[in-house]
Amino acid sequence: MPRNIDELKRQYNSSAEGKGAPKGMGMGGGRRGGPGSMSDAKPKNAGKTIARTFSYMKGHRYKFVLVLVLMLVNTLLSLVGGYITAPIIDNLTLAIMPDAQITMTDIEKVVDGFIKGILANIPGDSTTAWVLKYIAAAAIVLGVVYLFSIAAAYLQHRLMLSVSANMLKLIRDDLFKKLQRLPVKYFDSKPVGEIMSRFTNDIDNLESMINNSLTSLISGIVTLIGTFVFMITTSWVLTLITVVFIPIFAMGGVLIGKKSRKYYSGQQAALGAVNGYIEETVSGQKVIKVFNHEDECTEEFGLLNEDMRDKQFKAQFWGGVMGPIMGNTSQISYAVTVGIGGVLMIAGHLTPGGLTIFARYARQFAMPINNMAQQMTTIFAALAGAERVFDVMDTDPELPDPAGADPMDDMQGYVVMDNVSFGYRPDHTVLKHISLYAKPGQKIAFVGSTGAGKTTVTNLISRFYDIDEGTITIDGVDIRNIQRDKLRSKIAMVLQDTHLFSGTVMENIRYGRLDATDEEVIEAAKTASAHSFIMRLQDGYNTMLEGDGANLSQGQRQLLNIARAALSKAPILILDEATSSVDTRTERHIEHGMDRLMKNRTTFVIAHRLSTVRNANAILVMEQGEIIERGSHDELLEMKGRYYELYTGKTELS
Repeated sequence: MPRNIDELKRQYNSSAEGKGAPKGMGMGGGRRGGPGSMSDAKPKNAGKTIARTFSYMKGHRYKFVLVLVLMLVNTLLSLVGGYITAPIIDNLTLAIMPDAQITMTDIEKVVDGFIKGILANIPGDSTTAWVLKYIAAAAIVLGVVYLFSIAAAYLQHRLMLSVSANMLKLIRDDLFKKLQRLPVKYFDSKPVGEIMSRFTNDIDNLESMINNSLTSLISGIVTLIGTFVFMITTSWVLTLITVVFIPIFAMGGVLIGKKSRKYYSGQQAALGAVNGYIEETVSGQKVIKVFNHEDECTEEFGLLNEDMRDKQFKAQFWGGVMGPIMGNTSQISYAVTVGIGGVLMIAGHLTPGGLTIFARYARQFAMPINNMAQQMTTIFAALAGAERVFDVMDTDPELPDPAGADPMDDMQGYVVMDNVSFGYRPDHTVLKHISLYAKPGQKIAFVGSTGAGKTTVTNLISRFYDIDEGTITIDGVDIRNIQRDKLRSKIAMVLQDTHLFSGTVMENIRYGRLDATDEEVIEAAKTASAHSFIMRLQDGYNTMLEGDGANLSQGQRQLLNIARAALSKAPILILDEATSSVDTRTERHIEHGMDRLMKNRTTFVIAHRLSTVRNANAILVMEQGEIIERGSHDELLEMKGRYYELYTGKTELS
């Protein structure tokens, strides 16, 4: 039966905390990791996250300064355009009602004089003609003001897009580079879908914040300040009444913002869990179908999806409720302000034009607060996503090489493991006091039950993990004192799980040594018995491979992986069930090729088919992390121990 959502979340969280891969998740074996703690509701440090995000501006800071200048110009022009309407209304009122008692402010008189200057050379003295001319002149002035405002807004938008595109490119570059430097154990504890969500959902939210929410926030602040200045020059009494409502706006924004931030962070974590589960089930469809687990997977996904729905509903609700609450509060403020303004106008303390523009500013004063409140939901989601991205960047990479690390350019391949112990977790030892010796030209085979530690030995030689006790040396040098990238360049590996990249067959084989010639690639393919099937492909070596070689059989994909290793000049060769995906006839061809390939190389072979290791120089039988028998095939048969039982079929490998 599927687990309940609490168990699913617990298994995700325990994996994220480094407690090992959770067991029994869906199809065969268990999920690997999760999106981090779903209960982690708040960004750890919003201020630090914002500062770190904007550190990616780097060489484009001057553009951002120009964006701020253009934003200021655009906002001021919009406010000036509104202010110009006051003298226009007052003058038109005086033209129609000459006896009206209207006293314009000094600023209104300046604007009025400018407009009348445009009228000086336009004929027509009647009241109607003067009104029409005044309206036309006012329209010209307003048109010029708003035209410049539109131009400033256009340039601001273009420059901000350039800045944000560069920032996001640098963030993606850093995130991808960091992934290349993370240890294998990180990927062993995280599902692919969860890692991908950092590149997609989280960075998309960040992009939305930088492109839209940030500019809206800054513009709102500038508009708020500018509006306040124009309001106080129009009527300080009405301004005081409007300002009284600010604490109400602020209190509502803070209270709702806390709720929004909490649930938006949870929503992002839940989204990562859903993505991880989808990726796992899509890639494992064959396994799901062959074991008829469709219903169980559907129910498990339903639990995760329901959890995401709940978090998404709460996040969207608290994010969406902010606008209506702030909007209704602003309407109350607007109604009170206009009502008192009407009284002041009747009493002669405010002109019709002054009341008109103040009413506009009163509404406009609330709009930036509303907009900023609404943008906070996007900002919270973006900050939650940014923290998840930076969490990956802050994950400890592989330890740097020690000073003076040996590049081992002339590595021969003498491998010694001396009393090595290792555990993936401190409380669980996987390998116990392993010792072995291998030299160039030798084939060392590991056999034993699943989980005995065979693959772990090869992982330690490649330094995918560092040992807890003992030493591993190559040519007498401790591998911890060898440059890690140089060490791995000296090791060719063929795994049971194949992986091919998008590109041609030729390019995939050449991945083993990028400077290899076409002739060397073809020779490597012949060594791996891959040449014949490659030539039967539509375009031979130029055949394009689809998604991880989906247009090839499993055996053909493995042959290309073997050819890739054959092309490498690495002195150490690791074959982890390398022929498990090919038929017996092809396996015999590969063995002949491997004999040529292993000449003068130190080769480690992990095999379940004991027939493939009969010619090994030494066979090490492992059980529960220990070497319990060692010797050649004939020597082990004479011992009539564990290997004898496995070879004669008296017991089976499990």
